[in-house]
Amino acid sequence: PRTLVMILIIPVIQLFLLGYSATSDVRNIPLAVMDQSRSPESRALLDSYRAADYFRIAYTVDSESQVGELIGSGKARAAVIIPPDYAQRLADGNAQVAFILDGSDATSASNALSAAQLIGQAHSINLLTERFARTGMNLKVKQPLEVRTTVWYNPDMVSAHFMIPGVIGMILFAIAGILTATSVVRERERGTIEQLIVTPIRPWELIVGKVSPYIILGFLDTLEVLAIGHWWFGMPIRGDLGLILLLSVVFLSTGLGLGLFASTVANTQQEAMLTVFMTMLPSIFLSGFFFPLEAMPTILRWVSYLVPLRYFLVIIRSLLLKGVGLDMIQTDVLAMTLFAIGIMTLAVMRFHKRLD
Repeated sequence: PRTLVMILIIPVIQLFLLGYSATSDVRNIPLAVMDQSRSPESRALLDSYRAADYFRIAYTVDSESQVGELIGSGKARAAVIIPPDYAQRLADGNAQVAFILDGSDATSASNALSAAQLIGQAHSINLLTERFARTGMNLKVKQPLEVRTTVWYNPDMVSAHFMIPGVIGMILFAIAGILTATSVVRERERGTIEQLIVTPIRPWELIVGKVSPYIILGFLDTLEVLAIGHWWFGMPIRGDLGLILLLSVVFLSTGLGLGLFASTVANTQQEAMLTVFMTMLPSIFLSGFFFPLEAMPTILRWVSYLVPLRYFLVIIRSLLLKGVGLDMIQTDVLAMTLFAIGIMTLAVMRFHKRLD
C-alpha cells in the first residue's frame, strides 16, 4: 500500500512542480541601484526598470564596493549605476548608464541582459518622442540614452559553468541518500540486520560503518567532477579548494541523514528509493538547479527555503565562479549546517530507536 501511494502521488507532485517552477522567464531579479544623479531623470529611468517587472529594486547603495558585495554574495543578481552628470548628459543627448549582471547563472543572465538593453532602448525612444512632442521639430536619430552592460564572473555566459556546480550537489545528494537507504534496507531484507544487532557493536558504530563508505565515495565524486569540469569544460575554480571540499562534506551529511531516515520508514529497497526520490523532486525543481527561483510563484519561493540543496548551490557556485570568502556566504553556510545537523540528528535517533 505504501508503494502504491507513492506511485500515485509522485506524478501529481511532478505535475505541480513542473507546471509552476519549470520556467526560464526573467522576473523579479533583485537589482541594486547606485543613483549618483538623484534627479527626476534618473528616477524616471528607474521607474522604467521597475514597471517592466523583469527587475525588482531590492537595494540602494552608495558605492561600487557595496555593489560588488551584494552581487558577490548573491543577494543582488544585477546592478545599475547612474553617473552624477546623468541629467545633463541626457539633455545633451549622450547619457550612459552602467548595468552589471551576475553571469554565474548563464541562462538568467542572458535573458536579463536582453531585458536590460530593451528597457533602456524603450526608455530612450520615449524620451525622443516626448522631445518631439514638446518642440514639434524633427530630432536627430541618435538615441539620448545608452545602457552599457557588463557581465561579471562568466562573461561568455557558458552554460556548463552554471550546470557543473549543480551537478556536484545532485551527485552528493543522490549517492548519500539513495545508496545509504538501500544498503541498510538490504540488510533488513536479507535478515542480516538482526545478526548485526546481536553482535557486540553499538548502534552508533553500526551507523558509522554504514555511512562511512558513502562519505568517501561522495568526496571522491566531488573531486572527480571538479577535475573534469575544470580541465575538460574550462570551469574556473576561483575559491579556496579546501573550503569547497569542507562544505561539500557538510552538505553530504544532509543526504546521509535523509538516507538513514528513509531506511527507518521503508521495508524494501524499492520503498527506500521511492522515499528518497520523493525528496529529490522538490530539491531539483526548487533549488535553482534548472530554473530561476525569482520567476517562481511566491509560495514556491518560500517552500524552497526548506530545501538544503538551495543553499549548497549558492555556496558552490559562489566559491567556484566568484571566488568569494566565507564571510560573503555565511548566511547560506549557517542555514545548510543547521539543516545537516537537524536531519542527521533526527535520522540517527529514529534509526537507533528502530534497532532497539
